Amino acid sequence: MTRLAVLMTVYHRIVPAELAAALDSLVAQTRPADEIVIVEDGPVGAELRAVIDGFVDKRSEARTVTLARNQGSGPASAAGMATITTDLVARLDADDLAAPDRLERQLAWFADHPETDVLGTAVAEFRDDPATTIAVRALPETHEEIARYALINSPLNHPSVMFRVAAAEKAGGYRDVHFMEDYDLWARMLAGGARFHNLPEPLTHFRTSEQQLQRRAGKGMFAAERQMQANLVRYGLISRPRSWFNLAARTAYRLLPTALLTRVYGRLFHR
Repeated sequence: MTRLAVLMTVYHRIVPAELAAALDSLVAQTRPADEIVIVEDGPVGAELRAVIDGFVDKRSEARTVTLARNQGSGPASAAGMATITTDLVARLDADDLAAPDRLERQLAWFADHPETDVLGTAVAEFRDDPATTIAVRALPETHEEIARYALINSPLNHPSVMFRVAAAEKAGGYRDVHFMEDYDLWARMLAGGARFHNLPEPLTHFRTSEQQLQRRAGKGMFAAERQMQANLVRYGLISRPRSWFNLAARTAYRLLPTALLTRVYGRLFHR
């Protein structure tokens, strides 16, 4: 039987009630995970501590990995991955929710398509009520489409993914690439020959806000973009001139006023 872990990272700015809802969505799965690994990325405070401890105390499959200081999603994810012993791992952000049949349906895909190494899905975006979808963020489905799309943008919705642990480890796992640790991992896996697919159904409810869009244009993003483009060149996925084009296009996108950025984002990603 294929064994599955869910990996989640938590830091001090997560709202306790939102974390509790995310964890409840894992308990409600039609095919529960064999392991649930919660990485505490630095001190989390008393309220989050109570949510995490209450969950772990009740769930024998759940455990924590505690980091002494906040290191960011890449290092925190790597620390969690180092403890996982299952064949597959699914990601879920600490403020999102998994649809009840998400894990079952992704596991069924892997059983029917053993060539697949990474499987994402569309996500249903919401503001306050996960039952009210404001948009569906869908990305290219086939491996060939994903490989082309990865030359300019991350080709998977990170909170939706499930992947083979061995394939990720072969590529070097998560690294400290600010804001783009997932894109960097997918790029290395693609360069190494891993096979990808996206399901068109939204199996994860993705919490969004205007502040989230503003963070995508915030301080440090230019340096992160420049590092990511250099990485794509180093992995052999794009040429250096293509990296300059990508950097200019992606930086211009992030410099748009928030209202216009919201419209462009919707035009690019929503259906």
